[in-house]
Amino acid sequence: MRDEPSIAANAVPQFLTVEEAAAVLRIGRTSAYELARRWLATSWREGLPVIRLGRTLRVPQAALERIAHRLGASDATA
Repeated sequence: MRDEPSIAANAVPQFLTVEEAAAVLRIGRTSAYELARRWLATSWREGLPVIRLGRTLRVPQAALERIAHRLGASDATA
């Protein structure tokens, strides 16, 4: 019997689909794809950070954490 790596039920994958990221951010799917396109069109200056894997887009989980941290910091100063 081979030992297969197990993933904890509450583990967040390192890369999420745009739809999964939209759910985490509580925004719509269309808005998330628009932000992803903006990220690619502005050479990674604004929008939803994504990477292209073939024809698919993935959102790095670390990028979502940075967004949440940045939004939390701006709320604290407001």
